[in-house]
Amino acid sequence: MTQQLTPELIQECRNQFPALTREHNGKTAIYLDGPAGTQVTQSVIDAISHYYCTCNANHGGQFATSRESDALVQQAHQALADFIGADNWYEIVFGANMTSLTFAFSRAIAQTWNAGDNIVVTRLDHDANVTTWALAARDHDVEVRYADINKEDCTLNFDNLKSKIDAKTRLVAVGLASNSSGSINPVKEITTYAKQFNAQVFIDAVHYAPHRLIDVKDIGCDFLACSTYKFYGPHIGVLWARSEILERLEAYKVRPSAPTIPEKWMTGTQNFASLCGSRAAVDYVADLGRSLANDGALQRRAALEVAYQAITAYEDELCGKLLSGLASVKGLKIHGITDQNRIDERVPTVSVTHPKLTAAELAHELGERGIYAWDGNYYALQLTEQLGLEPEGMVRLGLVHYNTAEEVDRLIVALREILS
Repeated sequence: MTQQLTPELIQECRNQFPALTREHNGKTAIYLDGPAGTQVTQSVIDAISHYYCTCNANHGGQFATSRESDALVQQAHQALADFIGADNWYEIVFGANMTSLTFAFSRAIAQTWNAGDNIVVTRLDHDANVTTWALAARDHDVEVRYADINKEDCTLNFDNLKSKIDAKTRLVAVGLASNSSGSINPVKEITTYAKQFNAQVFIDAVHYAPHRLIDVKDIGCDFLACSTYKFYGPHIGVLWARSEILERLEAYKVRPSAPTIPEKWMTGTQNFASLCGSRAAVDYVADLGRSLANDGALQRRAALEVAYQAITAYEDELCGKLLSGLASVKGLKIHGITDQNRIDERVPTVSVTHPKLTAAELAHELGERGIYAWDGNYYALQLTEQLGLEPEGMVRLGLVHYNTAEEVDRLIVALREILS
């Protein structure tokens, strides 16, 4: 039975985010900008501060602070392995952000491609999972095939994607969830289909990570990337890959750096303090699961499973309320799934447009009322081009579990006021 996030427990969660007390013109600010980066917990702030106060040292030294730093970094690797369901901590690679990590891996993976091969990307994805691969393909005379979208609900056209995959396909790159329309892609089915042709599969889970549990073993993919600043942590990118792939591929690295994994993939000195913050972000979610299960000894992965069951149920309900409210605002167009019976096919990220105001103007008016939301294409450029919405883009309203029904109500009132 799924444990519920009650209003009281949501308030307890909110109390752990210092930023959520911010006021704008006498009212508590509403953060709907989570898709671009969520707020962070006090525990994350404390973990980063603790590192700088106690063991701020570089990697591999023969002295106490360096050894303590290395131990904390390994704990971060383990925490993120637990977070995505990986078996081994050394399959986790950290970097500045998902985009930088994907660019680095695209260059390495592309060395295994030959002229005449092809790769498949989608018109739904964030450009970090499109152009990164397209540039690598260009450099190796490899064809890039683009899977189309269903424009009516901004979902991926699975049949069209399948038609692009053949015996010469070396890589399929697809997102777990759209950072623009919120739609969830059938990545397990995509992976199963691609594997029939021996193609590798790279999953962008950045937008999915705050909303639902990730399980790389269940998906069956070869690579998966996410970013901890999208789920309550600091600006750090995370990439998982199967250990045999990490060991086999040649890394672009300096000669003195270690030849073993994961070090050979983590170029330069890492942001050790933020890695500690990343572990704290995972543990915040796990602690929520332990609280729901009333079991303080619950192992991290099991606790994450409990937490995400509750988060998903709560966010689905909140998303339904948001969609209903937006539908009541005259002239407002929702770009994505609106059917309440299909809530489980999306995360609570909703992009809208209105003929009266540009996306920037509407976002500005919301911002003046203390409602923080993004406008533009959010780097999902292929999608906005397909929808004919460049250069203005859309207004994106993103919910996570620290948002509330009362905030949704305030948003709808504000939209009616602005657009009346």
